[in-house]
Amino acid sequence: MTKRNSIALLYFTLLQLSSLTAQNIFVAPDGSDNNPGTISQPLISISAAITKAKIGDTIFVRGGTFNYNTTISIAKSGTANFRYCIFAYKKERPVLDFSSQVVGSSNRGIRLSNASYWHIKGLDIKGAGDNGMEISGGSYNIIEFCSFYENRDSGLQLSNGASNNQVINCDSYNNSDPTEGNADGFAPKLTVGSGNYFYGCRAWQNSDDGWDGYLRGANNITTILENCWSFKNGFRKDGTQTAGNGNGFKMGGGDNSNSDRLMHHVTAKRCLAFDNKAKGFDQNNNDGSMTILNCTGFRNLTADYRITRELNSGQTLIVKNSISYLGLVELGSFPLQEKNSWLAPFNISANDFVSLDASQATRTRKEDGTLPDITFMHLVSGSQFVDAGVDVGLPFKGLAPDIGAFEYEGPSSINAKDFILSDIILYQNFPNPFNPETKISFALSRELDIKLEVFDLLGRSVKILTSGKYQSGTYTFVFNAEWASSGIYFYRLTTAQNSLTKRFVLLQ
Repeated sequence: MTKRNSIALLYFTLLQLSSLTAQNIFVAPDGSDNNPGTISQPLISISAAITKAKIGDTIFVRGGTFNYNTTISIAKSGTANFRYCIFAYKKERPVLDFSSQVVGSSNRGIRLSNASYWHIKGLDIKGAGDNGMEISGGSYNIIEFCSFYENRDSGLQLSNGASNNQVINCDSYNNSDPTEGNADGFAPKLTVGSGNYFYGCRAWQNSDDGWDGYLRGANNITTILENCWSFKNGFRKDGTQTAGNGNGFKMGGGDNSNSDRLMHHVTAKRCLAFDNKAKGFDQNNNDGSMTILNCTGFRNLTADYRITRELNSGQTLIVKNSISYLGLVELGSFPLQEKNSWLAPFNISANDFVSLDASQATRTRKEDGTLPDITFMHLVSGSQFVDAGVDVGLPFKGLAPDIGAFEYEGPSSINAKDFILSDIILYQNFPNPFNPETKISFALSRELDIKLEVFDLLGRSVKILTSGKYQSGTYTFVFNAEWASSGIYFYRLTTAQNSLTKRFVLLQ
């Protein structure tokens, strides 16, 4: 056996041993920190469980309310293969109530301090004296299906170089600081690092902004927002205006009118901003690149889109396939624009939408944490915006992408396309999330040339599962991702006439 093979065998053996020794630790409101942390004798504090946990362990938190007055601090790290996990137990929903904390910059609810490779899922965090959660310097963490509300600063803040974290299907609302000028829903700002990604998140009725990318101490960083909704920021619960800015997505900026020309490169894909006190999509004074694809602005009080300041040399503003209705569009002379509702030949009206009932946006999430089904701002059959966009690399149904944040799901107004769509069905993979294997199935109603391909978040092809001519029938392929890192991926079934894409999550 070669030295290289011996090292590989040793590493594999260590991984197996770590997996075999991983344990579950339970925490419950009626537990005791004198207990061993089993399901029948749980701990009462998450902090005690974190101290007890070893790499690869999972902390299960039972439903009910936990009243805490001190920050839950996390300072150790897992690995890409063996994360530390804090999960709500089964379908239970634990509430971590920090309302007894006094207001103060050190009084967070949960703080990850240079801690990486944690997966936290299914927690409600309320009432903290500062942020509901802060990721300070940590990387490759996954925060999923959590809610942050009534905290005394931003619901979730990323700082001190925090990078490559994923925030998936989270809500942040009714957060307000004493001056009302700091508390955002999600705050990848100030000293934040690069590569953070938000998917399927909602932010509403925060005293300052829904998302804030303002920089102080960081520069030349990237953030991606996808399928996120931001609304009614700058308003209190009773509908009165706060003293805060009230933007939906504030994409950057810096002190002294950004005299340092700081750059926060933001990409927003299929995001929705409406009824915010100020702007829906706001440049502020960001001098970095901004890319806005298939987004929708509606009835934001100052403007749906305001990006007018010239960017640094070499930076670009791209706005494509986007909608504005009942709000201003204020863009400079420098954007690369294509197929937006305010451009010819479009003439937008209420008749383009199934519903303008904005109250749908706060509906309860689905059991798996994904966004609720709504008709608000969805296109009607026959709308001028169906199949009217340009391909920007996002999944779409039909002959071309639609314009706006929501892809039309119903029967097409184009009869030929109705027949094409009935020819193929792409099923959701199972299991999902998966580790490391999952099954992907599709069905064909007639003989077709197809390609089934997997892509990463950046749109790069990572695996072609199959391609070629197939007869009518149902086919299943196994995708093994033991070589890949945890995260969100997409798989796409393509024919000469159409393509269908679905999202899936790898948790290594």
